Amino acid sequence: MEMAIQAEGLRKRYKDHQALDGVDLSVPAGTVLGLLGPNGAGKTTTVRVLTTLLRPDGGHAEVAGYDVVGQPDEVRRRIGLAGQYAAVDGLLTGRENLTLIGVLLHLGKQAARERAEQLLERFDLLGAADRPARTYSGGMRRRLDLAACLVASPSVLFLDEPTTGLDPVSRMALWTAVRELVADGVTVLLTTQYLEEADFLADRIAVVAGGRVIAEGTQDELKRKAGPDRLDITVAHRDTLPDALAALRPGAAGEPEADPEKGIVSLPLGRGIGSIATAAVALESAGIPVTDFAVRRPTLDDVFVTLTGRSAG
Repeated sequence: MEMAIQAEGLRKRYKDHQALDGVDLSVPAGTVLGLLGPNGAGKTTTVRVLTTLLRPDGGHAEVAGYDVVGQPDEVRRRIGLAGQYAAVDGLLTGRENLTLIGVLLHLGKQAARERAEQLLERFDLLGAADRPARTYSGGMRRRLDLAACLVASPSVLFLDEPTTGLDPVSRMALWTAVRELVADGVTVLLTTQYLEEADFLADRIAVVAGGRVIAEGTQDELKRKAGPDRLDITVAHRDTLPDALAALRPGAAGEPEADPEKGIVSLPLGRGIGSIATAAVALESAGIPVTDFAVRRPTLDDVFVTLTGRSAG
C-alpha cells in the first residue's frame, strides 16, 4: 500500500525538553490518521516537522514521497496545512482571500478566480463571498481557512486541532467537508483533543505521550486495550446493591463493581449475550428488582486513561 506519510525515529529537543523522542508513523494514501495525546505530548511538533516548518534533530520522514529535510520545496507543493486558528485576512473578502492565495501560488489571475469560486461553492460560502472575513462566524472562518489550504489541490492535508472553539453544528459541518476530501483521495493527518472527532473521522489512531507513539490501531483495536464491554445494571433500590453484588459474582467474568450513588452494578461481559442472560437469571432468582440493563463499550477516553493514566478531557 502506498504511504502518503512515513516517519521513522523523529526526534526534536527544545533546550531541556524532549518534544519528540522517536516518533514512527505510517499513513496510507487516501486515509485519515488521528493523532491524539495530552497537551505537550508532541502532536503539534510532529505536524511542524512533517510540514517542513521545523527541522528534526534526528530520524527520517517522507511526505507524498519526498524527504521533509532534503526536499522541502517538493513537500510544500503537495501539502496543505490548517493550524489551530484560522489564518485568513479579516480585511479581505472570502473571495479575495482565496484568489490572492491562488495568485501567490502562480495559478494565474483567471485560474485563481475560478479556483476560488469552486472552493466557495464547495464550502457553502458563496452567499458570504464578498463580505470581509472579519464578519464571518467562527465556523465560516474555519471553512474558509480549510478552503485556503486546498487552493493548490494538495494530496496531503494536515489539520492541527481544526475545530477548537467551534460549536457542535460548525464542527459537524467541518467533519463532513473533511470526509468529502478523503473520498476524493486526499490523505489527512489530524491532531485533536476531541475524542468524538477522531472516532468519527479517523481510519486509524495513534496515541502520543512523552514524544512517542505509545499505541496505534483502529478505534476498535484501541478500545479493546481498555478492556471488554461491560454490563451496567441499575437496581430499583440502592440498599439492594450488596445483595446484587453477591448474586452476580459467581457467574461474572470478573469482579463486579458497584456505584452506590447511582445504584449501578457493573460487570465485564466475558461471554457477550450469554453473560447478560446469566446476570438476569441470577438477579431474578435473588429477588432483586432492576430498572435498567445497559451494555457499555469502552470509549477512546477509556483508552486514554488506560494508556496515559489520565482522562483526555
